[in-house]
Amino acid sequence: MAKTQEKPAESTTFEQALKELEAIVRKLESGAGDLEASINDYVRGTELKEFCEKKLEAARLKVQSIIKTADGNVTLQPFDTK
Repeated sequence: MAKTQEKPAESTTFEQALKELEAIVRKLESGAGDLEASINDYVRGTELKEFCEKKLEAARLKVQSIIKTADGNVTLQPFDTK
């Protein structure tokens, strides 16, 4: 049976996880590897995708706009991508 890979550690960066995920996608799209390896790669890819989504969500929540209101107060508002 193939060795299962560890979940991304908190010390893993978004860029490292994304790079590994891209390599897995290329490998799966090429059809290289046997069925068991492909299944393990798919599982790892799913873990990496979830990790990247969490990192992106955390980053999105950190990005804020500073708005100065008419009365001179400064407020923080969630970043709007529109």
